[in-house]
Amino acid sequence: MCRNIEILDSTLRDGSQAQDITFSVEDKIRIVKILDDLAISYIEAGNPFSNPKDEVFFEVLKDIKLKNSKIVAFGSTRRKNTRPEDDNNLKALLKTSVEYVSLFGKTWDLHVEKILNTSFEENLLMIEESCRFLTDNGVTVFFDAEHFFDGYKSNKAFSIDCLKAAVRGGAKLLVLCDTNGGTLPFEMTDIIRDIQDIFPDIKIGIHAHNDSAVACAVSVMAAQMGIDHIQGTLIGFGERCGNANLSAIIPNLQLKLGYLCIPEDKLRFLTRSCRQIAEISNMSIPKSTPYIGISAFSHKAGMHIDAVSKVSSSFEHIKPSVVGNTRHFLLSEFSGKTALIDKIKKINLTIGDNKNKLEHILQDIKEQEKDGYHFEGADASFQLLIRKHLGEYRSFFELINYKIIVDNAYKQPMIMSAVVKVRVGSKERMTAAEGNGPLNALDLALKKSLADFYPDLIKMHLVDYKVRVIDSVLGTASRVRVITTFKDQKSTWNTIGVSSNVIEASLIALVDSIQYKLIKDHEETR
Repeated sequence: MCRNIEILDSTLRDGSQAQDITFSVEDKIRIVKILDDLAISYIEAGNPFSNPKDEVFFEVLKDIKLKNSKIVAFGSTRRKNTRPEDDNNLKALLKTSVEYVSLFGKTWDLHVEKILNTSFEENLLMIEESCRFLTDNGVTVFFDAEHFFDGYKSNKAFSIDCLKAAVRGGAKLLVLCDTNGGTLPFEMTDIIRDIQDIFPDIKIGIHAHNDSAVACAVSVMAAQMGIDHIQGTLIGFGERCGNANLSAIIPNLQLKLGYLCIPEDKLRFLTRSCRQIAEISNMSIPKSTPYIGISAFSHKAGMHIDAVSKVSSSFEHIKPSVVGNTRHFLLSEFSGKTALIDKIKKINLTIGDNKNKLEHILQDIKEQEKDGYHFEGADASFQLLIRKHLGEYRSFFELINYKIIVDNAYKQPMIMSAVVKVRVGSKERMTAAEGNGPLNALDLALKKSLADFYPDLIKMHLVDYKVRVIDSVLGTASRVRVITTFKDQKSTWNTIGVSSNVIEASLIALVDSIQYKLIKDHEETR
C-alpha cells in the first residue's frame, strides 16, 4: 500500500513574502479555490494578526465551503512576559475559528538571546503555554520549530527542549523548519533521524527554504525517512530564494516513489493550477521549471525529436500529460521534419502525406531564420505562415499604409501619433490615434479603424514586448527582432517581426497578432 503524505501549501503566507508579490483579498480567495480543487491537504492562509487584509480574509473564509482542503492560520507564540489569554496574536488566531493553527516559536539559541532578548526558560514557557492555550480552546496545533536545524547545530539540547515544550503544550505536529535554507541534505537526514528517535510517537513535518537550492531534495529525502507532512509553496516562490517547490515535490513523491500526496485524478491538473496561481501572482513561471514549465518537455535537436516521437521515454522521464503539461517540438536550424510535421498537424492533419509541401515549408522557415526570424518563441506567427503555405490563411484586413508622427513640444512629454489606412473587403477606413509610444499609437489606430468590423479586438491587449538586435555589426542600423505577447479573455499568443526599423518590426508583429486573434475568434464561432 502506498503511504499518504500530507501537503501544506504556504503560498498565501510564506509565498506572499516574496519580492514583488502582493495579494488582494480577492486574489487570496481565488488561490484557495485552486488549491482546494487540487486537493492540497492544508492551506496556510496567513497571519490574521499581521495586517488588516489578512484579518478581513479570514472573515471571508468563514463563508467559503471547501471540498478537500483544511484552512490553517499562522501566528507566533505569546510575547515574552505576557499571559497567553492577554496576547493579541493568540486571540486573533482564535477569532478566525479555524480548526488548525501553525504556531511558530524560536528554537535557535541565537534568536532567543539576541532577537527576543529573553531567557531560555521564558522561551520554553512561551512555547508550552501558547500551545496549551490554543489546544484548550479546541485548536489543533502544528508547532513550526523556526530555525530548527541551525538551532540544533548550535545547541542541540536546547532545540530539542523547545520541541518537548511544544509536545507538553499539546502540539500534534512538530514541523522542523530550515528557515535560513542553509542546511545540506546529509546534515538534515542525520538530524531528522535523531528527532524521530527522540519523538517516536509524534508526527514530524519538514519545512525547507531553497537558499542552498536543495529544498526539494531534502523534502523528498525526508519523506523517504518516514516524514509524512511536507510544507512548501506550489510554484516555489517565497522569501529570498523561495520555498520548497511543491510542483516538483508532489510528482516526485507520487510518480517516482509511489506515495500519495493528492488524489491520482488531480495530478493532471497540476500544470494548470500552477499557471493559474502564477497569473494571479502577476509572475511568470521560469520556462525550465521541472514538470510544469513550458520547456519541461520541449525538444529542439532533430535526433532527440525523432527519438521521443518513437519512444517517449527516450528523452522524457514521465509522460507530460500525467501532470497536465504538453510536449513541444521547437523549430530551429537544429530541428527536422518530425518537429515540423508535429506542429503542422495541429493545423492540418493530412499534411504528412504531402512530402513536397513539407520540404517547401521547411526550406521557407530556414530562409526566414537566416533573415532573423525565430519561430520557437512565436507560435502564432508560425501558425499564420503555415496557413499561408496550405492555402488556409484568411486575411481579415489589409494594411494599406501608415504614418508615425512625433510631437515633441519643448519641455513637454513626447506624444506619438499614428495614422493608418486599412481595407476590409471593399471598404477602406483611415483613422488616427495618439499613444505614449509608436506601438501604442499604432495599436490604438488599428483597433479604431477596425472597431466597426471587429468589435472584439478591444478585448486583446499587449502583455509583453521584447526587442533584440540580431547582428550588432551595423550598430544602430542593425536589424532587430521584436517579439510581442498579446492576450484576450481566453488565451495568450506570441508573434514576431523583423526589420532594420524597430517600428516596422513592431508593426509586423502587431498585424500578425490582430490577424491571429481574428482567425481564432472566427474558428471558435463556427
